[in-house]
Amino acid sequence: MQHKIKITGLRVFAHHGVFDFERQNGQDFYIDASIWVNGDKAAFNDDLRFTAHYGDLAKAIVENVKGEPVDLIETLAQRLLDLALNFGGGIVTKAKITVHKPDAPILYEFQDVSVTVKARRDA
Repeated sequence: MQHKIKITGLRVFAHHGVFDFERQNGQDFYIDASIWVNGDKAAFNDDLRFTAHYGDLAKAIVENVKGEPVDLIETLAQRLLDLALNFGGGIVTKAKITVHKPDAPILYEFQDVSVTVKARRDA
């Protein structure tokens, strides 16, 4: 049975963006990550070794977002999707990542800008 593990609103201060002031000053990004794993073995044995540790996933995402800056949140989202799909040594069967940039440099009033990417692991 597929189990969905979801992290919502993971806040990371980083320096991504096209403009120099974004790279210099930085801003908050919020990450939503969902991964799917075959969770039967973990659930029936009550054993963390058979699932993806969401604390470790959160740490990996934060470190990645704080890493090398990129211009586009599309690029960052794809980078995080690759991380999520390969997390846990192949236990993840599919993943979905949304990168939110609520302080994007837009001249109009808005609540959020985000990019969502998703993929399934090739069998």
